[in-house]
Amino acid sequence: MRNPWIVFLLPFVLFMLVGSLEPTPAVPGGQKIGLAIPYAGYPWVYTAKIAITVTAMLAVMSGYRQFPLRVSWWGLLTGVLGGAVWVGICRLRLEERLLGPLGLGPVLGLGVRSGFNPLEQLRDHAAWAWSFLAIRLLGLVVVAPLVEEFFLRGFVMRLPLGPRWWSVPFGKVNGAALVAGTLLPMLMHPQELFAAAAWFSLVTWLMVRTRNIWDCVAAHAVTNLLLGIYVVASGQWQWM
Repeated sequence: MRNPWIVFLLPFVLFMLVGSLEPTPAVPGGQKIGLAIPYAGYPWVYTAKIAITVTAMLAVMSGYRQFPLRVSWWGLLTGVLGGAVWVGICRLRLEERLLGPLGLGPVLGLGVRSGFNPLEQLRDHAAWAWSFLAIRLLGLVVVAPLVEEFFLRGFVMRLPLGPRWWSVPFGKVNGAALVAGTLLPMLMHPQELFAAAAWFSLVTWLMVRTRNIWDCVAAHAVTNLLLGIYVVASGQWQWM
């Protein structure tokens, strides 16, 4: 592909841009661009995000093929361990306990999720409720792991290793790459700072261990699948 950065950036940027329009229970979506999307509109915004991102993923599919598609047991096992780590740390609510007293509550508020429960919010439209739940899980388990791992580990963590970052062997790192691989995800998950630090550091270890981006995608997918199952079973929709 003539512009190698497109493979790693385009799907992720679109995913984040459309995602910025998602409403939360307290804040309508799209306020920064003059919109006021109500909370009831969340399923439609999220569905549009997944449709647009998948279209971008298909457009850059040839770039994905530069990495041989293979998954090892290390990727799957890391995903299972990562799921336990994420849920376990989130349940401790360390951010509220440790950072709240320091006056960092507003910063944590930047990461408030939609917490949209389709089985409750769309209970009068059963077919749409279950359809949207499937779309939500598709985004969680398939789309997000792929676009986020290709952006973070395929682009961000290779960028510090030289101007021709796209030719850097996957899995090669330096100090700046290791810091970026944990710090950026922490900034993207302010309400789960400690879980993000532990989880993304774990997958960085996997990246260096197997030097296979698909193991990282698989670990992310398995963790997100376990998280999705936990959320649906426990009703902790604020985590999605």
